[in-house]
Amino acid sequence: MYTILSFAAVVLLVIGLVGNGFEMRKIRLSVVRDEELTLKNIFLNKNNWKWYALIVAALILWVIASNTNGSI
Repeated sequence: MYTILSFAAVVLLVIGLVGNGFEMRKIRLSVVRDEELTLKNIFLNKNNWKWYALIVAALILWVIASNTNGSI
């Protein structure tokens, strides 16, 4: 069971990181002026929050899978 949790965590992490990369690329390409291209505008964009949620869920699953001793 913990192997499944670890595998799910890896899958969610990869999906989250790749999706976030594509989303940031799309944001960067949509910016017309260089003044609007700041780290705050890119990282705190509302389109990125779904990818951040996937990454956090993956980290939580990974911690659960790694801190259990298999007593179930």
